[in-house]
Parts: sequence; structure tokens; C-alpha cells
Amino acid sequence: MTNSPAARDIDTSRPHSARMYDYYLGGKDHFDVDKEAAEKVVETWPAIITCARENRAFMHRATRVLVREYGIRQWLDIGTGIPTEPNLHQVAQSLVPEAKVVYADHDPLVLKYAETLMRSTREGRTAYIQADFNNPEAILNAPQLEQVLDLSKPVALSLNALLHFVTDAQKPYDVVGRLLSALPTGSALAITHCTPDFDAEGWEKITQIYYDGGTPFRVRNKEEVTRFFDGLELVEPGIEVAQRWHPEVEDAAGEGRKRPTDAEVSLWAGVGIKR
Repeated sequence: MTNSPAARDIDTSRPHSARMYDYYLGGKDHFDVDKEAAEKVVETWPAIITCARENRAFMHRATRVLVREYGIRQWLDIGTGIPTEPNLHQVAQSLVPEAKVVYADHDPLVLKYAETLMRSTREGRTAYIQADFNNPEAILNAPQLEQVLDLSKPVALSLNALLHFVTDAQKPYDVVGRLLSALPTGSALAITHCTPDFDAEGWEKITQIYYDGGTPFRVRNKEEVTRFFDGLELVEPGIEVAQRWHPEVEDAAGEGRKRPTDAEVSLWAGVGIKR
């Protein structure tokens, strides 16, 4: 683990979204305050655990599709969160060992686990940037990005389970647009986003739990999520509930499992290509 002042500067006085997500996934990298808040969400909407797991499964499938069908060999993953294996680079490098991945997150707890994120194959490369999505210039100008990624070649911008923590006042569409503008033709955008479309009352309660814990939360409907892909060519089947996006490209652990309902997942997912 990385031992730095930033890594030690972890606020345990209030719940944190990444640590709550770790709880949903059955991890151990959370504190009592996170467990308490997460259990309130689970009590309000038990399917949040299914939602979290389907988010991970989508990331695995989207990575495989981008490698096999679109020749992607580079990723910029923002809002990385606490590492849960297999991480994005492990999925990509299992198919193409030369894959390169740059992770970015502003949470000092993620920095603590940066070494896990940087266990690359010999042929590939990984790096970690401690930076905030809301400051895209800090990400794009980071020396780690320049050292690892070749921005003259396609890059997949991965924003999984991130944008519902970005309010409208923070101008998420502008930030996504700025990040994409730095990437060449052939690059991709992959997004998952929580939605109230299937259970508005449940997600209103969840939103309040996050706000009460000090975390802004903004779920969006399908039209609002689709807007992030303006100007891109959507990969079939377009914007879809996560478990319905290329279910035939399954990770081994998920083969043969029962598919959850759309309401249980409540997560829009999509991949777009920059032409």
C-alpha cells in the first residue's frame, strides 16, 4: 500500500460513497460509519447490492467488447474507487497483455491501494492519478497520463458509477465533453449511471440517505444519460439497462446466473465511439 500523507488523510467521521460501494460488493475496506449508511440504503432498497454487482459485470463485458471488436488498447478510468479484482487492467490485459490503463480518483483511500492498481503485465502499463473528475485539466495534464497513454491512438474513457455523484451545478456534460475532446477518433466512452426510471420512490429515499451523509447524489433518466453520448456512435444495443448490454459477453463467474430484473438493477449503461 502507498504510505503518503494523502493516503493517511482519510475522513472516517462520515460515510463515503466508495467505501459504501465496497460494502455492497462484500468487501472489507470500509468503516462503521460507511456500513451504517450502506445498511440504511440496503434496508430501503435491498437491490442496491444487485445494482453494484451488475455495474462490475458491465465493466468486464464492455472491456472485452472494446478489446475484441474495436481494437482498444488504452483506457482512462476516472472514479476508480477501491480496487476490486479483477480490476479493469486485469480484464484488458488478460486479452491483450500490452493494454495500458490510467486510473484517476480524488479519494485518498484509493491512493492507499494504488499499488494494487499498478500491478501490470510486463508488456502493458498502468498508472494512478490522484485528481478530481471536476478538474479535467488536472487529469489531462498529469505526467502519469502522458507517460502511459498515447493520445494519438484511441483511448476508452471509463466513467462507471461516477456521474450520479456529480450534480448539475458541476456541469458534468461539459466535463465529459472536455475529456472526450482530448481523445482521438476511434476512442470510446463507457458509462453506467443509476436511474429512477424503474423505482422513483426508492431512489428518492436513497438520494436522501447519501445527502444526509454529506454526499451529493443525482440520479438521471434515460434521456439524461443518453445526452452524455451526444456526437458519438452508440455501440449496439445503445443505452440499455446494464445486465441487458451484451449479456452474451459474460465473465466466467457470471455464466449461467439468473438475470435480475430491470428494476433491481436500475442502472443505465452504454458505450459510444468517437468518429
